[in-house]
Amino acid sequence: MIIIKGDSRERCEILGAYIIDHKATVRSTARRYGISKSTVHKDVTEKLKKANRTLYDDVKAILEINKAERHIRGGEATREKYRKRKLNK
Repeated sequence: MIIIKGDSRERCEILGAYIIDHKATVRSTARRYGISKSTVHKDVTEKLKKANRTLYDDVKAILEINKAERHIRGGEATREKYRKRKLNK
């Protein structure tokens, strides 16, 4: 976990850069920096738009991809959950 110090503009740019560099989800970014998903989402969708429009556009594209793929990740997680249950029996 990494703690971000500084103002909210700096924080939203750091979070945005992390999402772009790692093609990360809001949830994984929040976990990495030890803040809530709500804070990450608000920073990269609202505050980043005002602070750095170019970075915002790049982050928005990744978030759209993540949104389109989330049903696949959810299905994989469910499949893994039941696979583990079956192995434990």
